[in-house]
Amino acid sequence: MNKKARFWDRIASKYFQSPIEDEAAYEHKLELTRKKLATDSEVLEFGCGTGGTALRHAPYVKHILATDISEKMLAFAEQQKAEQGVENVTFQQADFDTLTAPAGSFDVVLGMSILHLLADRRPAMGKVRDLLKPGGYFISSTACLGNKLWFMAPFLWAGRMIGRLPLVRIFTIRQLVDSVRDAGFEVEHEWVAPNGNSVFVIARKP
Repeated sequence: MNKKARFWDRIASKYFQSPIEDEAAYEHKLELTRKKLATDSEVLEFGCGTGGTALRHAPYVKHILATDISEKMLAFAEQQKAEQGVENVTFQQADFDTLTAPAGSFDVVLGMSILHLLADRRPAMGKVRDLLKPGGYFISSTACLGNKLWFMAPFLWAGRMIGRLPLVRIFTIRQLVDSVRDAGFEVEHEWVAPNGNSVFVIARKP
């Protein structure tokens, strides 16, 4: 995990200080997500970064376990948590591959801007399915560079080789949505912001 976390530790401060690229789209995703939350919801967010999304959802749920591989990202998350006086969010350093929890532990699992950063999204989505209660929701937002930015592949590879960029997988929106269905979910909603490259998906475990 230390090797994978190195890049995110290095950019944590810059990431924390960077403004949200599309504020309107972000707020829309928060609004859609909250329609699937309840005051007794147990929520998991993996790849939570500096914790902003988890803290925004905290008032609407019972508890959120928010995990990330980067210790320095989580330091900013803990700082915000303390400043806001939030008590129902637990931040934990963990790689989703090795995170352990009983099957059916969560009502909602969030994977925001993370699936394209995984070596293989398919086993991760299978794990999400197992962690969800029947009828639970997997909600994700994923950069799909294969539609418009496929030509970036060699630049992303070169950046990764010299340690300036993380692993980034390139696939299309359709490939991503199809893989969510293949993982055993029913896709209830998919949305792409105008001129955006990310697809927001709400999927239900039958």
